[in-house]
Amino acid sequence: MRHIPPPLLMVVMAAFTSGTALAAPQALPLKVACESLNGLELPSQVVALPSGPVRIESAALQAASGLSVAERGPTPAARFSPALPPYCRVLGAISPLDPQAPPIKFQINLPMTWNGRSVQYGGGGFNGVLINALAMVPAAPFDQPVPLSQGYVTYGTDSGHQNKPGGPPQTFALNDEALRNFAHASYKKVRDVAVEVMKRSYGQGPEKLYFVGSSEGGREGLTMAQRYPQDFDGIFSRVPVIHWTGLQHAGLRDGMALMNGGWMAPAQVKLVGQAVLAACDAADGLADGVVSDPVGCRQLFDVRKLQCESTASESCLTAAQVKAVQTLGAPLRMDVELANGLREYPGRGPSGEATPAFAATGGWMAWWTGATAPSLPPQQSNGIAWFYGGGAIQNFYARNPSLDVTTYQARDHAARVKEISALMDSTNPDLSAFHARGGKLIVLENMADYAQSPYAGIGYYESVRQKMGADTTQAFMRLYTAPGVDHVGAGAPANVDMLSALTRWVENGQAPGTLELLDQSVSLPVNLIRTRPLCQWPLVPRYQGGDVNAAASFKCLQ
Repeated sequence: MRHIPPPLLMVVMAAFTSGTALAAPQALPLKVACESLNGLELPSQVVALPSGPVRIESAALQAASGLSVAERGPTPAARFSPALPPYCRVLGAISPLDPQAPPIKFQINLPMTWNGRSVQYGGGGFNGVLINALAMVPAAPFDQPVPLSQGYVTYGTDSGHQNKPGGPPQTFALNDEALRNFAHASYKKVRDVAVEVMKRSYGQGPEKLYFVGSSEGGREGLTMAQRYPQDFDGIFSRVPVIHWTGLQHAGLRDGMALMNGGWMAPAQVKLVGQAVLAACDAADGLADGVVSDPVGCRQLFDVRKLQCESTASESCLTAAQVKAVQTLGAPLRMDVELANGLREYPGRGPSGEATPAFAATGGWMAWWTGATAPSLPPQQSNGIAWFYGGGAIQNFYARNPSLDVTTYQARDHAARVKEISALMDSTNPDLSAFHARGGKLIVLENMADYAQSPYAGIGYYESVRQKMGADTTQAFMRLYTAPGVDHVGAGAPANVDMLSALTRWVENGQAPGTLELLDQSVSLPVNLIRTRPLCQWPLVPRYQGGDVNAAASFKCLQ
Protein backbone atom coordinates (compact mmCIF):
# COMPACT_ATOMS: atom_id res chain seq x y z
CA MET A 1 0.00 0.00 0.00
CA ARG A 2 1.31 3.48 -0.85
CA HIS A 3 0.17 6.56 1.06
CA ILE A 4 -0.17 10.27 0.34
CA PRO A 5 0.27 12.34 3.55
CA PRO A 6 -2.94 14.07 4.76
CA PRO A 7 -1.52 17.64 4.54
CA LEU A 8 -1.36 17.26 0.74
CA LEU A 9 -5.13 16.84 0.78
CA MET A 10 -5.66 20.49 1.67
CA VAL A 11 -3.71 21.58 -1.40
CA VAL A 12 -5.71 19.30 -3.67
CA MET A 13 -9.10 20.21 -2.19
CA ALA A 14 -9.16 23.78 -3.44
CA ALA A 15 -9.13 22.62 -7.05
CA PHE A 16 -12.21 20.48 -6.58
CA THR A 17 -14.67 22.71 -4.69
CA SER A 18 -18.09 21.94 -6.14
CA GLY A 19 -20.27 24.86 -7.25
CA THR A 20 -20.06 27.98 -5.10
CA ALA A 21 -19.79 28.43 -1.36
CA LEU A 22 -23.14 28.45 0.41
CA ALA A 23 -24.25 31.31 2.61
CA ALA A 24 -23.20 30.11 6.03
CA PRO A 25 -20.60 27.32 6.24
CA GLN A 26 -20.08 26.32 9.84
CA ALA A 27 -17.01 25.33 11.83
CA LEU A 28 -17.70 22.43 14.17
CA PRO A 29 -16.19 22.53 17.67
CA LEU A 30 -15.51 18.92 16.89
CA LYS A 31 -14.54 17.48 20.24
CA VAL A 32 -17.42 19.09 22.15
CA ALA A 33 -20.05 18.32 19.51
CA CYS A 34 -18.88 14.73 19.12
CA GLU A 35 -18.97 14.09 22.85
CA SER A 36 -22.46 15.57 23.13
CA LEU A 37 -23.80 13.12 20.55
CA ASN A 38 -22.41 9.99 22.18
CA GLY A 39 -25.26 7.88 23.62
CA LEU A 40 -27.89 10.44 22.62
CA GLU A 41 -31.46 9.17 22.21
CA LEU A 42 -33.68 10.97 19.72
CA PRO A 43 -37.48 10.72 19.77
CA SER A 44 -39.08 8.85 16.91
CA GLN A 45 -40.79 12.11 15.94
CA VAL A 46 -37.62 13.34 14.23
CA VAL A 47 -38.45 10.80 11.53
CA ALA A 48 -41.40 11.63 9.28
CA LEU A 49 -42.35 7.96 8.82
CA PRO A 50 -43.65 5.71 11.63
CA SER A 51 -40.55 4.61 13.48
CA GLY A 52 -39.10 3.41 16.76
CA PRO A 53 -36.67 5.45 18.85
CA VAL A 54 -33.30 6.54 17.48
CA ARG A 55 -30.10 5.97 19.44
CA ILE A 56 -26.61 7.29 18.75
CA GLU A 57 -24.51 4.30 19.76
CA SER A 58 -21.16 6.04 19.41
CA ALA A 59 -19.68 9.34 18.29
CA ALA A 60 -15.93 9.53 18.06
CA LEU A 61 -13.28 11.74 16.51
CA GLN A 62 -11.34 10.17 13.66
CA ALA A 63 -7.84 11.20 12.67
CA ALA A 64 -6.93 12.32 9.17
CA SER A 65 -5.71 9.59 6.82
CA GLY A 66 -3.89 9.42 3.52
CA LEU A 67 -4.83 8.04 0.12
CA SER A 68 -3.86 4.41 -0.53
CA VAL A 69 -4.59 1.74 -3.13
CA ALA A 70 -4.89 -2.04 -2.73
CA GLU A 71 -3.63 -4.66 -5.17
CA ARG A 72 -7.11 -6.14 -5.76
CA GLY A 73 -10.70 -5.09 -5.19
CA PRO A 74 -14.23 -5.96 -6.32
CA THR A 75 -14.40 -2.78 -8.43
CA PRO A 76 -11.73 -0.36 -9.71
CA ALA A 77 -12.87 2.38 -7.31
CA ALA A 78 -13.03 -0.01 -4.34
CA ARG A 79 -9.28 -0.50 -4.54
CA PHE A 80 -8.80 3.07 -3.33
CA SER A 81 -9.00 4.16 0.30
CA PRO A 82 -9.50 7.90 -0.10
CA ALA A 83 -7.68 10.54 1.90
CA LEU A 84 -9.89 11.81 4.74
CA PRO A 85 -9.74 14.88 7.00
CA PRO A 86 -10.36 14.74 10.75
CA TYR A 87 -14.07 14.15 11.30
CA CYS A 88 -16.65 12.94 13.81
CA ARG A 89 -17.97 9.46 13.01
CA VAL A 90 -21.49 8.96 14.30
CA LEU A 91 -22.88 5.41 14.46
CA GLY A 92 -26.46 4.68 15.44
CA ALA A 93 -29.61 2.68 14.91
CA ILE A 94 -33.32 3.29 14.36
CA SER A 95 -35.44 0.79 16.24
CA PRO A 96 -38.09 -1.17 14.32
CA LEU A 97 -41.81 -1.19 15.05
CA ASP A 98 -41.95 -4.96 14.56
CA PRO A 99 -39.81 -6.59 17.28
CA GLN A 100 -38.94 -9.33 14.78
CA ALA A 101 -37.50 -6.83 12.30
CA PRO A 102 -33.84 -5.74 12.47
CA PRO A 103 -32.92 -2.14 13.32
CA ILE A 104 -31.80 0.32 10.68
CA LYS A 105 -28.11 1.05 11.20
CA PHE A 106 -26.54 4.28 9.97
CA GLN A 107 -23.28 6.20 9.85
CA ILE A 108 -23.05 9.98 9.70
CA ASN A 109 -19.72 11.74 9.11
CA LEU A 110 -19.37 15.33 10.36
CA PRO A 111 -16.46 17.38 8.97
CA MET A 112 -14.65 19.92 11.12
CA THR A 113 -15.47 22.67 8.61
CA TRP A 114 -18.85 22.23 6.97
CA ASN A 115 -19.80 23.66 3.59
CA GLY A 116 -23.54 23.58 4.34
CA ARG A 117 -24.18 20.59 2.09
CA SER A 118 -24.86 16.90 2.71
CA VAL A 119 -24.58 13.77 0.59
CA GLN A 120 -26.47 10.56 1.25
CA TYR A 121 -24.82 7.47 -0.27
CA GLY A 122 -26.90 4.63 -1.66
CA GLY A 123 -26.12 0.95 -1.20
CA GLY A 124 -25.53 -2.00 -3.52
CA GLY A 125 -26.78 -5.52 -4.23
CA PHE A 126 -29.26 -6.45 -1.52
CA ASN A 127 -27.52 -4.10 0.93
CA GLY A 128 -27.14 -5.67 4.39
CA VAL A 129 -23.78 -3.92 4.82
CA LEU A 130 -23.44 -0.53 6.49
CA ILE A 131 -22.55 2.12 3.91
CA ASN A 132 -19.99 4.29 5.67
CA ALA A 133 -20.26 7.17 3.15
CA LEU A 134 -16.48 7.67 3.11
CA ALA A 135 -15.88 6.34 -0.40
CA MET A 136 -15.79 8.00 -3.79
CA VAL A 137 -19.00 9.13 -5.42
CA PRO A 138 -19.98 6.67 -8.18
CA ALA A 139 -17.84 7.17 -11.31
CA ALA A 140 -15.71 9.87 -9.64
CA PRO A 141 -12.10 10.34 -10.75
CA PHE A 142 -9.77 8.26 -8.62
CA ASP A 143 -7.65 11.25 -7.58
CA GLN A 144 -10.53 13.57 -6.65
CA PRO A 145 -11.13 14.36 -2.96
CA VAL A 146 -14.25 12.63 -1.65
CA PRO A 147 -17.24 14.70 -0.46
CA LEU A 148 -16.28 14.51 3.21
CA SER A 149 -12.88 16.01 2.34
CA GLN A 150 -14.66 18.78 0.43
CA GLY A 151 -16.69 19.72 3.51
CA TYR A 152 -19.90 17.77 2.94
CA VAL A 153 -21.65 15.90 5.74
CA THR A 154 -21.98 12.35 4.41
CA TYR A 155 -24.13 9.46 5.58
CA GLY A 156 -25.34 5.98 4.68
CA THR A 157 -27.25 2.98 6.01
CA ASP A 158 -27.45 -0.81 5.87
CA SER A 159 -31.09 -0.36 4.73
CA GLY A 160 -32.43 -2.16 7.79
CA HIS A 161 -30.77 -5.58 7.83
CA GLN A 162 -27.35 -7.19 8.13
CA ASN A 163 -26.14 -10.04 5.91
CA LYS A 164 -25.33 -13.32 7.62
CA PRO A 165 -21.92 -14.76 6.67
CA GLY A 166 -22.37 -17.65 4.26
CA GLY A 167 -26.13 -17.17 4.01
CA PRO A 168 -28.23 -15.95 1.07
CA PRO A 169 -28.49 -12.14 1.09
CA GLN A 170 -32.22 -12.11 0.30
CA THR A 171 -33.76 -13.89 3.32
CA PHE A 172 -34.50 -10.61 5.14
CA ALA A 173 -37.37 -10.09 2.68
CA LEU A 174 -39.43 -12.67 4.58
CA ASN A 175 -40.05 -9.91 7.16
CA ASP A 176 -42.44 -7.22 5.93
CA GLU A 177 -40.86 -4.29 7.78
CA ALA A 178 -37.35 -5.27 6.72
CA LEU A 179 -38.54 -5.50 3.14
CA ARG A 180 -40.25 -2.11 3.31
CA ASN A 181 -37.10 -0.58 4.77
CA PHE A 182 -35.02 -2.04 1.93
CA ALA A 183 -37.51 -0.83 -0.65
CA HIS A 184 -37.63 2.80 0.45
CA ALA A 185 -38.34 3.58 4.12
CA SER A 186 -34.81 3.23 5.56
CA TYR A 187 -33.30 5.86 3.25
CA LYS A 188 -35.98 8.38 4.19
CA LYS A 189 -35.64 7.62 7.90
CA VAL A 190 -31.87 7.93 7.89
CA ARG A 191 -32.08 11.15 5.89
CA ASP A 192 -34.34 12.65 8.56
CA VAL A 193 -32.06 11.50 11.37
CA ALA A 194 -29.02 12.93 9.60
CA VAL A 195 -30.71 16.33 9.25
CA GLU A 196 -31.49 16.32 12.99
CA VAL A 197 -27.89 15.41 13.84
CA MET A 198 -26.64 18.27 11.64
CA LYS A 199 -28.95 20.70 13.40
CA ARG A 200 -27.70 19.61 16.82
CA SER A 201 -24.06 19.65 15.75
CA TYR A 202 -23.84 22.83 13.69
CA GLY A 203 -26.86 24.78 14.91
CA GLN A 204 -28.62 24.51 11.55
CA GLY A 205 -29.70 21.98 8.98
CA PRO A 206 -28.17 21.56 5.52
CA GLU A 207 -28.84 24.19 2.90
CA LYS A 208 -28.51 21.67 0.07
CA LEU A 209 -29.06 17.92 0.17
CA TYR A 210 -27.72 15.49 -2.42
CA PHE A 211 -28.13 11.75 -3.00
CA VAL A 212 -25.65 9.62 -4.95
CA GLY A 213 -25.93 5.93 -5.71
CA SER A 214 -25.00 3.19 -8.15
CA SER A 215 -26.86 -0.02 -9.03
CA GLU A 216 -29.20 -0.67 -6.07
CA GLY A 217 -28.10 2.73 -4.80
CA GLY A 218 -29.12 4.19 -8.15
CA ARG A 219 -32.57 2.69 -7.67
CA GLU A 220 -32.66 4.26 -4.22
CA GLY A 221 -31.89 7.68 -5.70
CA LEU A 222 -34.75 7.48 -8.17
CA THR A 223 -36.97 6.14 -5.38
CA MET A 224 -36.26 9.31 -3.40
CA ALA A 225 -37.21 11.49 -6.36
CA GLN A 226 -40.45 9.57 -6.86
CA ARG A 227 -41.57 8.87 -3.26
CA TYR A 228 -39.98 11.71 -1.29
CA PRO A 229 -39.62 14.54 -3.83
CA GLN A 230 -39.15 17.29 -1.21
CA ASP A 231 -36.12 15.71 0.45
CA PHE A 232 -33.26 16.25 -2.01
CA ASP A 233 -32.05 19.09 -4.19
CA GLY A 234 -29.93 16.93 -6.49
CA ILE A 235 -29.70 13.21 -7.24
CA PHE A 236 -27.08 11.30 -9.22
CA SER A 237 -28.13 7.78 -10.15
CA ARG A 238 -25.64 5.52 -11.94
CA VAL A 239 -26.69 2.18 -13.54
CA PRO A 240 -29.92 2.13 -11.49
CA VAL A 241 -31.77 -1.17 -11.06
CA ILE A 242 -35.08 0.65 -11.23
CA HIS A 243 -37.01 -2.04 -13.16
CA TRP A 244 -36.25 -4.31 -10.21
CA THR A 245 -38.88 -7.01 -10.60
CA GLY A 246 -38.20 -7.39 -14.30
CA LEU A 247 -34.47 -7.68 -13.60
CA GLN A 248 -34.84 -10.50 -11.05
CA HIS A 249 -37.07 -12.46 -13.41
CA ALA A 250 -34.65 -11.83 -16.28
CA GLY A 251 -31.83 -13.16 -14.10
CA LEU A 252 -33.83 -16.35 -13.68
CA ARG A 253 -34.65 -16.66 -17.38
CA ASP A 254 -31.13 -15.89 -18.57
CA GLY A 255 -29.61 -18.35 -16.10
CA MET A 256 -31.94 -21.12 -17.21
CA ALA A 257 -30.92 -20.39 -20.81
CA LEU A 258 -27.41 -21.56 -19.85
CA MET A 259 -28.67 -24.96 -18.71
CA ASN A 260 -28.93 -28.01 -20.96
CA GLY A 261 -25.88 -27.17 -23.03
CA GLY A 262 -26.20 -23.39 -23.17
CA TRP A 263 -23.31 -22.56 -20.83
CA MET A 264 -20.16 -21.14 -22.44
CA ALA A 265 -16.55 -21.58 -21.33
CA PRO A 266 -14.30 -18.50 -21.01
CA ALA A 267 -12.72 -19.12 -24.42
CA GLN A 268 -16.15 -19.04 -26.04
CA VAL A 269 -17.09 -15.86 -24.19
CA LYS A 270 -13.90 -14.32 -25.54
CA LEU A 271 -14.85 -15.56 -29.01
CA VAL A 272 -18.17 -13.71 -28.85
CA GLY A 273 -16.52 -10.54 -27.52
CA GLN A 274 -14.00 -10.52 -30.35
CA ALA A 275 -16.73 -11.10 -32.94
CA VAL A 276 -18.72 -8.15 -31.58
CA LEU A 277 -15.66 -5.90 -31.81
CA ALA A 278 -14.93 -7.09 -35.33
CA ALA A 279 -18.45 -6.22 -36.40
CA CYS A 280 -18.95 -2.95 -34.50
CA ASP A 281 -15.79 -1.40 -33.03
CA ALA A 282 -14.80 0.68 -36.08
CA ALA A 283 -18.35 1.87 -36.81
CA ASP A 284 -17.61 5.15 -34.97
CA GLY A 285 -14.56 5.81 -37.17
CA LEU A 286 -11.93 4.36 -34.84
CA ALA A 287 -11.04 0.80 -33.86
CA ASP A 288 -10.14 1.32 -30.21
CA GLY A 289 -11.71 -1.64 -28.43
CA VAL A 290 -14.89 0.28 -27.55
CA VAL A 291 -18.27 -0.13 -29.24
CA SER A 292 -19.52 3.46 -29.20
CA ASP A 293 -22.95 2.65 -30.61
CA PRO A 294 -24.28 -0.60 -29.11
CA VAL A 295 -27.77 0.13 -30.43
CA GLY A 296 -26.41 0.23 -33.97
CA CYS A 297 -24.32 -2.83 -33.20
CA ARG A 298 -27.48 -4.87 -32.77
CA GLN A 299 -27.94 -4.59 -36.53
CA LEU A 300 -24.30 -5.39 -37.34
CA PHE A 301 -23.60 -8.39 -35.10
CA ASP A 302 -25.27 -11.75 -35.74
CA VAL A 303 -24.36 -14.48 -33.25
CA ARG A 304 -25.63 -17.15 -35.63
CA LYS A 305 -22.47 -16.66 -37.70
CA LEU A 306 -20.53 -18.24 -34.82
CA GLN A 307 -22.55 -21.47 -34.80
CA CYS A 308 -20.58 -24.68 -35.25
CA GLU A 309 -21.04 -26.40 -38.58
CA SER A 310 -20.17 -29.80 -37.16
CA THR A 311 -18.20 -30.58 -34.00
CA ALA A 312 -18.42 -28.22 -31.02
CA SER A 313 -15.17 -26.44 -30.08
CA GLU A 314 -13.79 -23.33 -28.46
CA SER A 315 -13.81 -21.60 -31.86
CA CYS A 316 -17.58 -21.81 -32.36
CA LEU A 317 -20.89 -22.04 -30.51
CA THR A 318 -23.39 -24.87 -30.45
CA ALA A 319 -27.03 -24.31 -31.34
CA ALA A 320 -27.89 -24.29 -27.63
CA GLN A 321 -25.25 -21.67 -26.92
CA VAL A 322 -26.41 -19.49 -29.82
CA LYS A 323 -29.95 -19.70 -28.45
CA ALA A 324 -28.71 -18.68 -24.99
CA VAL A 325 -27.03 -15.57 -26.43
CA GLN A 326 -30.20 -14.70 -28.31
CA THR A 327 -32.21 -15.11 -25.11
CA LEU A 328 -29.93 -12.73 -23.22
CA GLY A 329 -30.41 -10.08 -25.89
CA ALA A 330 -34.18 -10.49 -26.14
CA PRO A 331 -36.78 -8.65 -24.03
CA LEU A 332 -38.41 -10.63 -21.23
CA ARG A 333 -42.17 -10.51 -21.61
CA MET A 334 -43.78 -10.75 -18.18
CA ASP A 335 -47.11 -12.54 -17.83
CA VAL A 336 -48.03 -10.26 -14.91
CA GLU A 337 -48.50 -6.51 -15.28
CA LEU A 338 -45.97 -4.69 -13.10
CA ALA A 339 -46.04 -1.25 -11.50
CA ASN A 340 -46.69 1.67 -13.84
CA GLY A 341 -48.11 -0.64 -16.51
CA LEU A 342 -44.80 -2.30 -17.46
CA ARG A 343 -44.80 -5.84 -18.84
CA GLU A 344 -41.40 -6.12 -20.48
CA TYR A 345 -37.78 -6.07 -19.33
CA PRO A 346 -35.28 -5.14 -22.07
CA GLY A 347 -32.51 -7.46 -23.23
CA ARG A 348 -28.77 -7.02 -22.73
CA GLY A 349 -25.85 -6.31 -25.07
CA PRO A 350 -24.03 -6.30 -27.36
CA SER A 351 -20.57 -5.05 -26.25
CA GLY A 352 -18.38 -5.77 -23.25
CA GLU A 353 -19.04 -9.52 -23.27
CA ALA A 354 -15.41 -10.45 -22.58
CA THR A 355 -14.50 -7.71 -20.09
CA PRO A 356 -12.29 -9.59 -17.59
CA ALA A 357 -14.10 -10.75 -14.46
CA PHE A 358 -13.16 -10.28 -10.83
CA ALA A 359 -15.92 -10.12 -8.19
CA ALA A 360 -18.45 -7.53 -9.47
CA THR A 361 -16.15 -6.32 -12.25
CA GLY A 362 -16.57 -7.72 -15.75
CA GLY A 363 -18.93 -8.81 -18.48
CA TRP A 364 -20.53 -12.21 -19.05
CA MET A 365 -18.10 -14.16 -16.88
CA ALA A 366 -18.90 -11.99 -13.86
CA TRP A 367 -22.63 -11.54 -14.27
CA TRP A 368 -24.05 -14.17 -16.63
CA THR A 369 -21.98 -17.29 -17.28
CA GLY A 370 -19.93 -17.28 -14.07
CA ALA A 371 -17.18 -19.77 -13.33
CA THR A 372 -19.63 -22.69 -13.41
CA ALA A 373 -22.92 -23.42 -15.11
CA PRO A 374 -26.04 -22.40 -13.12
CA SER A 375 -26.70 -24.80 -10.26
CA LEU A 376 -29.58 -25.58 -7.93
CA PRO A 377 -29.69 -24.01 -5.47
CA PRO A 378 -27.90 -20.98 -6.98
CA GLN A 379 -24.28 -20.67 -5.86
CA GLN A 380 -21.87 -17.74 -5.82
CA SER A 381 -19.65 -19.53 -8.36
CA ASN A 382 -22.50 -19.10 -10.84
CA GLY A 383 -23.07 -15.81 -12.62
CA ILE A 384 -24.05 -13.10 -10.13
CA ALA A 385 -27.34 -12.46 -11.95
CA TRP A 386 -28.39 -16.10 -11.43
CA PHE A 387 -27.37 -16.03 -7.76
CA TYR A 388 -29.21 -12.75 -7.21
CA GLY A 389 -32.24 -13.52 -9.37
CA GLY A 390 -32.75 -17.04 -8.08
CA GLY A 391 -32.52 -15.91 -4.46
CA ALA A 392 -34.92 -13.03 -5.09
CA ILE A 393 -37.45 -15.36 -6.71
CA GLN A 394 -37.29 -17.66 -3.68
CA ASN A 395 -37.42 -15.04 -0.92
CA PHE A 396 -39.22 -12.03 -2.39
CA TYR A 397 -41.80 -13.52 -4.74
CA ALA A 398 -42.42 -17.17 -3.85
CA ARG A 399 -41.47 -16.67 -0.17
CA ASN A 400 -40.08 -20.18 -0.20
CA PRO A 401 -36.29 -20.26 0.38
CA SER A 402 -36.10 -23.90 -0.73
CA LEU A 403 -38.09 -23.46 -3.95
CA ASP A 404 -36.77 -25.18 -7.08
CA VAL A 405 -36.63 -22.00 -9.14
CA THR A 406 -36.83 -23.89 -12.43
CA THR A 407 -40.47 -24.65 -11.57
CA TYR A 408 -41.36 -21.02 -10.87
CA GLN A 409 -43.99 -19.21 -12.93
CA ALA A 410 -44.75 -15.54 -12.18
CA ARG A 411 -48.45 -16.01 -12.93
CA ASP A 412 -48.68 -18.53 -10.09
CA HIS A 413 -47.60 -15.76 -7.70
CA ALA A 414 -49.27 -12.85 -9.48
CA ALA A 415 -50.53 -11.02 -6.39
CA ARG A 416 -47.15 -11.19 -4.69
CA VAL A 417 -45.31 -10.16 -7.87
CA LYS A 418 -47.51 -7.07 -8.13
CA GLU A 419 -47.02 -6.27 -4.44
CA ILE A 420 -43.23 -6.47 -4.69
CA SER A 421 -43.23 -4.51 -7.94
CA ALA A 422 -45.19 -1.70 -6.27
CA LEU A 423 -42.64 -1.66 -3.44
CA MET A 424 -39.39 -2.09 -5.34
CA ASP A 425 -39.76 -0.83 -8.91
CA SER A 426 -38.75 2.82 -9.22
CA THR A 427 -40.40 3.29 -12.60
CA ASN A 428 -42.97 6.02 -11.91
CA PRO A 429 -42.44 8.60 -14.69
CA ASP A 430 -44.29 11.38 -12.86
CA LEU A 431 -41.49 13.49 -11.39
CA SER A 432 -43.55 16.69 -11.36
CA ALA A 433 -43.28 17.19 -7.58
CA PHE A 434 -39.49 16.77 -7.68
CA HIS A 435 -39.26 19.19 -10.57
CA ALA A 436 -41.59 21.70 -8.85
CA ARG A 437 -39.34 21.88 -5.78
CA GLY A 438 -36.37 22.64 -8.05
CA GLY A 439 -34.78 19.20 -7.92
CA LYS A 440 -32.20 18.13 -10.50
CA LEU A 441 -31.59 14.53 -11.59
CA ILE A 442 -28.69 12.99 -13.53
CA VAL A 443 -28.79 9.36 -14.67
CA LEU A 444 -25.74 7.56 -16.08
CA GLU A 445 -26.08 4.23 -17.89
CA ASN A 446 -23.01 2.10 -18.69
CA MET A 447 -23.72 0.47 -22.02
CA ALA A 448 -21.70 -2.75 -21.48
CA ASP A 449 -23.58 -3.53 -18.27
CA TYR A 450 -24.66 -7.16 -17.72
CA ALA A 451 -25.73 -6.74 -14.10
CA GLN A 452 -28.82 -4.96 -15.36
CA SER A 453 -29.97 -3.70 -18.72
CA PRO A 454 -28.99 -0.11 -19.50
CA TYR A 455 -32.02 -0.03 -21.76
CA ALA A 456 -34.23 -0.13 -18.66
CA GLY A 457 -32.90 3.27 -17.60
CA ILE A 458 -33.16 4.55 -21.16
CA GLY A 459 -36.76 3.34 -21.29
CA TYR A 460 -37.49 5.10 -18.00
CA TYR A 461 -36.02 8.37 -19.29
CA GLU A 462 -38.18 8.12 -22.40
CA SER A 463 -41.26 7.49 -20.24
CA VAL A 464 -40.52 10.67 -18.24
CA ARG A 465 -40.24 12.63 -21.49
CA GLN A 466 -43.54 11.20 -22.67
CA LYS A 467 -45.25 11.96 -19.34
CA MET A 468 -43.82 15.41 -18.69
CA GLY A 469 -42.81 16.64 -22.13
CA ALA A 470 -39.36 16.92 -23.67
CA ASP A 471 -38.77 20.56 -22.70
CA THR A 472 -39.85 20.11 -19.08
CA THR A 473 -37.74 16.99 -18.74
CA GLN A 474 -34.71 18.77 -20.17
CA ALA A 475 -35.14 21.47 -17.52
CA PHE A 476 -34.40 19.10 -14.63
CA MET A 477 -33.16 15.71 -15.91
CA ARG A 478 -30.20 14.41 -17.90
CA LEU A 479 -29.44 10.91 -19.18
CA TYR A 480 -25.86 10.08 -20.15
CA THR A 481 -24.59 6.83 -21.68
CA ALA A 482 -21.00 5.55 -21.33
CA PRO A 483 -20.01 3.14 -24.16
CA GLY A 484 -18.05 0.00 -23.36
CA VAL A 485 -18.25 0.44 -19.57
CA ASP A 486 -19.37 -2.44 -17.37
CA HIS A 487 -21.60 -2.23 -14.28
CA VAL A 488 -18.87 -0.98 -11.95
CA GLY A 489 -16.68 1.19 -14.18
CA ALA A 490 -14.30 -1.10 -16.08
CA GLY A 491 -13.78 -1.81 -19.78
CA ALA A 492 -13.56 1.75 -21.17
CA PRO A 493 -13.19 5.37 -19.99
CA ALA A 494 -15.64 5.58 -17.08
CA ASN A 495 -14.70 8.32 -14.60
CA VAL A 496 -16.47 11.70 -14.49
CA ASP A 497 -16.93 14.34 -11.79
CA MET A 498 -20.71 14.10 -11.69
CA LEU A 499 -21.19 15.56 -8.20
CA SER A 500 -19.66 18.88 -9.29
CA ALA A 501 -21.81 18.91 -12.42
CA LEU A 502 -24.90 18.24 -10.31
CA THR A 503 -23.97 20.88 -7.71
CA ARG A 504 -23.36 23.56 -10.36
CA TRP A 505 -26.76 22.78 -11.87
CA VAL A 506 -28.60 22.91 -8.54
CA GLU A 507 -26.82 25.92 -7.05
CA ASN A 508 -25.73 28.00 -10.04
CA GLY A 509 -28.26 27.03 -12.70
CA GLN A 510 -25.48 25.72 -14.96
CA ALA A 511 -27.14 22.80 -16.77
CA PRO A 512 -24.62 20.14 -17.84
CA GLY A 513 -23.99 19.49 -21.52
CA THR A 514 -21.45 17.07 -22.98
CA LEU A 515 -19.11 15.92 -20.21
CA GLU A 516 -15.75 14.13 -20.32
CA LEU A 517 -14.96 10.55 -19.35
CA LEU A 518 -11.52 9.74 -17.99
CA ASP A 519 -9.64 6.47 -18.34
CA GLN A 520 -7.28 6.43 -15.35
CA SER A 521 -4.70 4.02 -14.01
CA VAL A 522 -5.78 2.09 -10.91
CA SER A 523 -2.49 2.87 -9.16
CA LEU A 524 -0.52 5.61 -7.48
CA PRO A 525 0.23 8.02 -8.89
CA VAL A 526 -3.06 8.09 -10.78
CA ASN A 527 -2.23 8.62 -14.44
CA LEU A 528 -4.55 9.73 -17.24
CA ILE A 529 -4.61 7.22 -20.10
CA ARG A 530 -7.23 8.66 -22.44
CA THR A 531 -10.45 10.69 -22.48
CA ARG A 532 -13.73 10.37 -24.32
CA PRO A 533 -16.88 12.51 -24.53
CA LEU A 534 -19.77 11.55 -22.27
CA CYS A 535 -22.75 12.17 -24.50
CA GLN A 536 -26.36 12.80 -23.65
CA TRP A 537 -28.71 10.10 -24.90
CA PRO A 538 -29.30 9.37 -27.77
CA LEU A 539 -26.01 10.81 -29.05
CA VAL A 540 -22.85 8.69 -29.27
CA PRO A 541 -19.17 9.69 -29.65
CA ARG A 542 -17.84 9.52 -33.21
CA TYR A 543 -14.19 10.02 -34.11
CA GLN A 544 -13.47 13.12 -36.21
CA GLY A 545 -9.68 12.88 -36.50
CA GLY A 546 -6.71 13.91 -34.39
CA ASP A 547 -5.32 12.47 -31.16
CA VAL A 548 -7.07 9.13 -30.66
CA ASN A 549 -6.69 9.45 -26.88
CA ALA A 550 -8.34 12.88 -26.60
CA ALA A 551 -12.04 13.60 -26.15
CA ALA A 552 -11.65 16.67 -28.37
CA SER A 553 -11.11 14.33 -31.35
CA PHE A 554 -14.71 13.09 -31.06
CA LYS A 555 -18.14 14.62 -31.43
CA CYS A 556 -21.44 13.52 -29.93
CA LEU A 557 -23.63 12.68 -32.91
CA GLN A 558 -26.55 10.46 -33.86
